[in-house]
Amino acid sequence: MNLRKAPNTYALILAGGSGTRFWPLSRTLRPKQLLSLFDAEDSMLELTVSRLKGLLTPEKILVLTNCDQEQAIREVLGDMLPADNIISEPEKRDTAPAIALAVGWVAARDPEANLCVLPSDQLIRDEEAFCQTMQQALDVARSEDGIVTVGIKPTWPCTAYGYIQKGEQRTVSENSGDEILFYKVDSFREKPNADLAAEFIEQGNFSWNAGMFVWSIPTLVRELKQHCPNLAVFIEQLQKAPDFSLAVRKHFSQLPKVSIDYALMEKSNRIFNIEASFDWDDLGNWVSAGEYFEKDSQDNACNTPLTSVDSGNNVVYAEGAHVALLGVNNLIVVQTPDAILVAAKEAMDRMKSLVDKVPNELK
Repeated sequence: MNLRKAPNTYALILAGGSGTRFWPLSRTLRPKQLLSLFDAEDSMLELTVSRLKGLLTPEKILVLTNCDQEQAIREVLGDMLPADNIISEPEKRDTAPAIALAVGWVAARDPEANLCVLPSDQLIRDEEAFCQTMQQALDVARSEDGIVTVGIKPTWPCTAYGYIQKGEQRTVSENSGDEILFYKVDSFREKPNADLAAEFIEQGNFSWNAGMFVWSIPTLVRELKQHCPNLAVFIEQLQKAPDFSLAVRKHFSQLPKVSIDYALMEKSNRIFNIEASFDWDDLGNWVSAGEYFEKDSQDNACNTPLTSVDSGNNVVYAEGAHVALLGVNNLIVVQTPDAILVAAKEAMDRMKSLVDKVPNELK
């Protein structure tokens, strides 16, 4: 199926994340999705939009951000999307209200639409496989009248991701006659400790939760009415409002601060999982980013000219500087015009505590 011929399919890109994990390169007004870490020209957000053009026309792609980042996102995207397709939440209230806001925007245009919900800051290079997986997820959502999550096959017992526990295996036929394999979701599991993550891998029926969802508007509203009715009411208010922006300002602040996982995914019995056939990296911090930089003979990963003596397994990012390392190992070194980060690799999960303490003008 060619989704360009399916006029009621939209994509929502969530682009309101903070700038903590890639500090000092990322900041509140320039978070990870606006960085050009691996492409000399395009930011992570631009790559995400471009990837979707294999599925949809630009008029069917929506970007949701927040007031602080809206202007920067408009500047980065330029004319890639219609101006009206970039919207911002008036305040941060977690992913469930944010998604409900975007669903209301789509429902006002097509109340029967299908919607793919995607993060803006993941690295996916096999665009053809990505498009195929999303097409299959849409087919499953339609056939099962449910919500489909796209899972990633775990390659190691990672403690930084949530997990999806897969249950009954099912299939549905594509238009081509090929079978699509998918699973009923038994449960969502929060980020585990190392022992539990290893147990998940050994059991073999778990996927990493990539934060990608596919549903139809009627299906989502039906499930929200049962599990989080105030969000369903909010969507219907936006759908019927003569002035969309006014309705958002009036009602959004009254919604609970709750994640979509807690509000719906962990409660509904109409959740299904399809495993991605594409490469995927969440790029959680500088350690994972270093996997994509060039490496020297001592396994130092860098984006810049580097001289090293008795130094190994470091990650170095610099903007126009030659970096020299002497007798150091397992460090993260990041240089920007106004700040320098030197950190132990094993401390990366505590970056937020560091950023909280730097001067406000550097956040």
